[in-house]
Amino acid sequence: MLRYLEHFERLVNWSLLVLMASVVLLATIELAWILVKDVLSPPLFLLEIHELLELFGLFLMVLIGIELLHSVKTYIVRREFHLETVLTVAMIAVARKIIVLEPKELPEGTLLGIAALVLALALGYYVMRRSRQEKRDSDLESKE
Repeated sequence: MLRYLEHFERLVNWSLLVLMASVVLLATIELAWILVKDVLSPPLFLLEIHELLELFGLFLMVLIGIELLHSVKTYIVRREFHLETVLTVAMIAVARKIIVLEPKELPEGTLLGIAALVLALALGYYVMRRSRQEKRDSDLESKE
């Protein structure tokens, strides 16, 4: 029974990998299409602010997809999740939200909440990187 469950899990993981790759490919094609369309529409080679924000948002969306794709691939190969990848995806997603956000349309306190989220993610990333560096340093010292 466990063997069938493992095969099923492997099938689901590979399906997720293929689907995620398809989404990243389609998002990249859409980004290229919108960029070409915006650049070739009058006035030629000039982009308005809202077009730039849309392009940056799509670009960051592709980066999020790539990071998620990497995360699924890592899980399939090593059977482990990487906290660094999860934090990176979260930081890119928050950065994307900040870029496409219209602050005038937000309720009070939302910007403070977003600032707290950015601070918490940055602090978590810093702590994770620092602990990884300390582990490497202690491993090097024990080998010497």
